[in-house]
Amino acid sequence: MNPEEQFWGWFLSHERELFQFDPCGEDAREKLFDDMAGELHKVHRALAFEFGPPETKREFVISAAGIRSAFPAVARLAAAAPSLERWQIVAFRPRRSPVMSIEINGKLISPTDVQFTLLDNGKMAGLHLFIPGYQEEDLDFKQIGYLLLDETLGEYDVEMRLGLIKMLPPDARTDGDRHSLPELPVLFDRLVSRLEGRSGAAS
Repeated sequence: MNPEEQFWGWFLSHERELFQFDPCGEDAREKLFDDMAGELHKVHRALAFEFGPPETKREFVISAAGIRSAFPAVARLAAAAPSLERWQIVAFRPRRSPVMSIEINGKLISPTDVQFTLLDNGKMAGLHLFIPGYQEEDLDFKQIGYLLLDETLGEYDVEMRLGLIKMLPPDARTDGDRHSLPELPVLFDRLVSRLEGRSGAAS
């Protein structure tokens, strides 16, 4: 079997535990997740995962953790998934609405407190992201910024359809209109549609 088939074989053998992991206790859940990560890393060392709530179907998200070189591995693994009655397999972290606040090491940032300026160089969208309390040397803020973008636009669009991403404190002096982060999906989609239409017309 290839690595993708091996992973889904493991998944099927633990399907019941994975679907109902919520009440199984912290230690058992941690071991299950460690085992899952180990199996994913046999496919590609960068792969990560997320679970949705246990509704009629439970969402299983396969993520490249923002590493572009792992994107083909995500696509291959999702495409190789067997038919799973209780699961929805999602390649790449999807957009979420509403976007939740992100906290890392005591730094809590709400999406409604974050602003952006959308940039257009004629070929690709770019972004200035203004984060309260942002300090360039503090990597926590950068991680928060990328997580908020993934939640707002989805992992694939952040990596493949955004060029420049520059994070700044709110008092930074820059050109362009600023908007609240929840407005980003509509403005981003509009710009990307125009850019991709222009590119298609040129070709």
